[in-house]
Amino acid sequence: MGRKAPREDVDDSGMEVSEPKEWAAGVPGVTAALRQSYDQMGARRTALTLLRVNQRQGFDCPGCAWPEGGKRHVAEFCENGAKAVAEEATTRRVTRGFFAAHTVDELGERSDHWLGQQGRLTEPMILRPGSRHYEPVSWDEALGLVAAELNRLDSPDEAVFYTSGRTSNEAAFAYQLFVREFGTNNLPDCSNMCHESSGSALTETIGIGKGSVLLEDLHRADLIFVVGQNPGTNHPRMLSALEEAKKAGARIVAVNPLPEAGLMRFKNPQKPSGVIGHGTGLADRFLQIRLNGDLALFQALNRLLLESDAPGAIDRGFLDEHTAGFAAFEEHVRALDWDLVLEATGLTRGEIAATLGDVLAAEKIVVCWAMGLTQHRNAVATIREVVNFLLLRGNIGRPGAGVCPVRGHSNVQGDRTMGIYEKPSQAFLDALAAEFGFEPPREHGLDTVDAIRAMRDGAAKVFFAMGGNFVRATPDSAVTEAAMRNCRLTVQVSTKLNRSHAVTGEQALILPTLGRTERDVRAGREQFVSVEDSMGMVHASRGRLAPAAPSLRSEVAIVCDLARATLPGSKTDWAAMADDYDVVRDHVARVVPGFAGYNARVREPGGFTLPHAPRDERRFPTATGKANLTVNPLEVLRVPPGRLLLQTVRSHDQYNTTIYGLDDRYRGIKAGRRVVFVNPGDLAGLDIADGAMVDLVSEWTDGTERRAPGFRVVAYPTARGCAAAYFPETNVLVPLDSTAEVSNTPVSKSVVIRLEPPSEG
Repeated sequence: MGRKAPREDVDDSGMEVSEPKEWAAGVPGVTAALRQSYDQMGARRTALTLLRVNQRQGFDCPGCAWPEGGKRHVAEFCENGAKAVAEEATTRRVTRGFFAAHTVDELGERSDHWLGQQGRLTEPMILRPGSRHYEPVSWDEALGLVAAELNRLDSPDEAVFYTSGRTSNEAAFAYQLFVREFGTNNLPDCSNMCHESSGSALTETIGIGKGSVLLEDLHRADLIFVVGQNPGTNHPRMLSALEEAKKAGARIVAVNPLPEAGLMRFKNPQKPSGVIGHGTGLADRFLQIRLNGDLALFQALNRLLLESDAPGAIDRGFLDEHTAGFAAFEEHVRALDWDLVLEATGLTRGEIAATLGDVLAAEKIVVCWAMGLTQHRNAVATIREVVNFLLLRGNIGRPGAGVCPVRGHSNVQGDRTMGIYEKPSQAFLDALAAEFGFEPPREHGLDTVDAIRAMRDGAAKVFFAMGGNFVRATPDSAVTEAAMRNCRLTVQVSTKLNRSHAVTGEQALILPTLGRTERDVRAGREQFVSVEDSMGMVHASRGRLAPAAPSLRSEVAIVCDLARATLPGSKTDWAAMADDYDVVRDHVARVVPGFAGYNARVREPGGFTLPHAPRDERRFPTATGKANLTVNPLEVLRVPPGRLLLQTVRSHDQYNTTIYGLDDRYRGIKAGRRVVFVNPGDLAGLDIADGAMVDLVSEWTDGTERRAPGFRVVAYPTARGCAAAYFPETNVLVPLDSTAEVSNTPVSKSVVIRLEPPSEG
């Protein structure tokens, strides 16, 4: 196969720092993608696999949720998508011999990168009480053990059932059905930690917690805001959509504390200009905003729109017919204090006024955002203000305009659509009851943060994870790990090794599952699954590779088999669903709105688009029956002298908690991850040298502190007073109780820190 053995664990002693890049992708992007693919899969497997990514008869990329267009390239993947595929389709294997050679304590001392590089899990493994080694276990014994532990709980609410965003629609629907028939709504998922703030704000303001744009809307837009987002690393295929929009005449405004290479210039490797040419400049305007200043920026734009005498500055007809709350909103915004705006944003009044000029010149506006907006204490208020901004000019329900929260993991939006939610609607529960003949629990369950609290306090005793790396995705690492160790049983359904396998309850199970790239044959028939992208398009995904090991089971089969073991009196057709995913989809069609004719429609080329009332009809299913303008108080996040405001970010060599490599090419970092990016002016003021080693110490209003030791300072052109460092290494700095209002999302983007000399030891 031509593959190499995984590298041993490394420290950061060989780290190299160079100037950050001013453009993204191009030949280096292609080279990096192919190098990692060849390393993991070999040449032939690389060609067979990558040419099927995001194709109509292929499989959906296990990376981000960016949609595919109608016309697809032969190579319909980006650099990070190729890395995600290579990680899953690797020829490396983790066998029983590996677990015999490594204690769980040794695994806990290894880095995230090293663990992921070991390869695919091959058979169920159990860590028995008192043992320090995982050992093989049969599927029947493993599922029987889980069922026994669940059934001896004093209440179903003593179990927590987590879901990551890679789970298919079919597996997610079966999973939530099993959990609710078992008797609880404890269904936390990764949305709780990323776009929960988006869903909360959008549900309140427009009546549906999803974005309102399709891919063609981006192509038609006159003006696109990209706020708190780094598409060059996190959603690279978005750069092609922005390039298409620029070609059609759109202007792009980038709002970010960090200059991001992908938003400066994009060299599209699928075009000659991206290989030998200059590429395409994307951002026409870069607003280098202070962290947590986005609410102030959009509130200032809204005040300027209200005060403008330009024709059509606001759309009175749309506001009168389709919105509620205008009077209170107008009174609040007209009283906005400009001194607070300038302090909060770090921008000049001239920069904001110039941006208003872009707005007034545009009829169709899209605002895109990601976790740079969603992980602040006032995240929901900020996103509500973004909606206010769009509503003022009628930019929801208009082609080429709308809200565009850019989701991360490949099916995180689909999982929520399928019912993975701790606060299900009564209508959804009524539909489940009618379809399956049982009464689902009606009380709200635990989200991610509350689940950690419950495990910490002994109120939850069994933790079951459908994918993901829970202990590294969550905040307050020490508290989270102690909470996991407080459980009687922890179960991880996984494709690869990660730190969550080394942080266990009294006993633990690893249940290995098929990946997105692999054939799934049940009862002699090849199955397929489906996913929903970030823009509400549902399409099929068909793996083509042979499974990494003959003992692997699909997520659908694992859930259904566990349900049969746990609920012996169930009337649900679990065996039929396990063997034929069409049966699952038929149930979905009768339970979930928008999925009528699911089996036929998902087989159509490109799949189908889910209905979206605000976009399709300018109908807003809110409590008022209209889109709601809201009042969002502006509070400036002030930092004491000698402190900085930290945001956590991804490197270019990672996706969520999966670390593909140790480089961050666009930011000039090679062979290291423990770095903190600080403005040179701030370093001078703090009398700290570029390249110095420091500890990061977070400070909180309740007087508590958290420490992340051993970071190298890198002078970097971030906004003054702000800093950035990679997660999950900095998750330890975020207390469990520091969460966004309404959404309860951990606050990872506005962390007050000080830099201290390294602590001894």
